[in-house]
Amino acid sequence: MENTLDIQKLDDAALADARVDLEVAIDGQEAGTLSLEFWPQAAPGTVRNFLQYASDGFYDGLTFHRVVTGFMVQGGCPQGTGTGSGPSGMIRGEFSNDSAHSHQRGTISMARSNDPDSASCQFFICHDVATFLDGQYAAFGKLIAGDDTLDKLASVPVGPGGGGEVSAPKVRCEIKRATVRLEKQA
Repeated sequence: MENTLDIQKLDDAALADARVDLEVAIDGQEAGTLSLEFWPQAAPGTVRNFLQYASDGFYDGLTFHRVVTGFMVQGGCPQGTGTGSGPSGMIRGEFSNDSAHSHQRGTISMARSNDPDSASCQFFICHDVATFLDGQYAAFGKLIAGDDTLDKLASVPVGPGGGGEVSAPKVRCEIKRATVRLEKQA
């Protein structure tokens, strides 16, 4: 099943069977796929929110607009600037200090403003350990394949971005397509 799931009909336990593949292109060239699994036991509302956006095709054609080598890559902003929200509004922050759901390399987490309940559609994937974010950002899954693609994204040249940070990719880093599938756990 791809991009036809009604995520709202899945119970929280079934969310653990969901996988998302983000096909990535850098400067118009295929760069690989980021494959993700999720932690509904830690952040069920956050997982459901991300899966619904992915299933609806919302992320298709959007970019990774913020890249900080050794920290994270951020994407999912409809404006491509880090200032946009999705049509479904904001979600409640589901923060955890559980080491099983810590911000390690490959962890996917929700981006937000200073308001803890301001996450919407933007997410980031940790390029390295960032445990200082535990308890402050909703970690909701991890990379299970595509480590090389993460490294490619994290190594693109960057320039000045928002807030004076040097994190805006100088080349387009695009999510070509997000595909959702269910993979029954053994």
